[in-house]
Amino acid sequence: MKKIILAYSGGLDTSCAIRWLKEQGFEVICFVADLGQGLSQGEDFEAIEARGLAAGASKVYIKDLQDEFVEDFVMPALKAHAVYEGKYLLATALARPLIAKYLVQTAHKEKADAVAHGCTGKGNDQVRFEVTVNILEPALEIIAPVREWEFKSREEEIEYARMYNIPVDVTKKKPYSIDRNIWGISIEAGVLENLEQEPPQDCYLITKSPTAQATYPKYIEISFEKGVPKKLDGKTYRLKNLINQLNDWGGLHGVGRADLVENRLVGIKSREIYEAPAATILYTAHKELESLVMDRELSHFKEIVSLKYAELVYYGLWYSPLKEALDKFVDATQRQVTGSVKLKLFKGNCVAVARKSRYSLYKKELSTYGEEDKFDHKLANGFIKLWGLPYKR
Repeated sequence: MKKIILAYSGGLDTSCAIRWLKEQGFEVICFVADLGQGLSQGEDFEAIEARGLAAGASKVYIKDLQDEFVEDFVMPALKAHAVYEGKYLLATALARPLIAKYLVQTAHKEKADAVAHGCTGKGNDQVRFEVTVNILEPALEIIAPVREWEFKSREEEIEYARMYNIPVDVTKKKPYSIDRNIWGISIEAGVLENLEQEPPQDCYLITKSPTAQATYPKYIEISFEKGVPKKLDGKTYRLKNLINQLNDWGGLHGVGRADLVENRLVGIKSREIYEAPAATILYTAHKELESLVMDRELSHFKEIVSLKYAELVYYGLWYSPLKEALDKFVDATQRQVTGSVKLKLFKGNCVAVARKSRYSLYKKELSTYGEEDKFDHKLANGFIKLWGLPYKR
């Protein structure tokens, strides 16, 4: 019997995939990545392991990858300001190359012949998994059950799971497809596919409704060193703990929701609901700090790089030569991104209200309209003439 390593989430698709792969003659070994899904005390991972074994897996590996995820994947994306189509902070897209890396490692450990994932034929994650696996270990066979099996809908999968006593949390009344990690949550399917309907509140997991928040805003201060967040309100945090704290605060104030009709890599449009409180807060703070310490040309050019960087992540090209080259550029831009930003969280909004840095390029005596003004206004006359000279008729 050939061994296959399945990227297992414990959800509907991958739970059904265990049984289906066994029917194709494989010994199924599951790999579960702990990326900070909000699961506490290991109890839920124990339930996921039990679910995988109940569905027919011979082994279930569970590995805590939170630190590697936030340090080696999330932070580069934050420094790059990687946001796809203006709204998506790439939580799921960033996780896939890391999971694929460990699929390959587990396949080597188990001497497996193949790896598998639970992605659909019209999703983005299939590309991210398979491109990464092919880069890291071209000899591995890749199988995608959801592209091959006979089920035409999630409702049919739910019935299949019921028939074979496969325990899953999804129901026909709430058939959302959810992917969650410490950087954000992606939610799709079900009633969300109706573009004329507002997302129901039950689809959100960690953000409160912005209309039902406290009367008073919350102010926080985030300190950065070379582009990496280090402190909240003056207190030093381990990176993953800092992100978790911001998820709690941001979620309480309804920060980080996004409703996006996005262009998928395979060419179709899809409605996606995202929750990313910490990512939204850190992106806002980091961008405000950069605006304080970067000169105009570097800042404007980095916006072009940010757009391309986000596309590379979204397209599953994390290990591509271009992405690696852009990392070098982005790292060079972060040398003086040190300082702090104060933000206000209130009714779904995250707004920077103060910022400071020892590398600040802001000079009050040049910007002020008060008595301290030291700007030589007479220089403007010559500047304007030279600036407009190419267009003078």
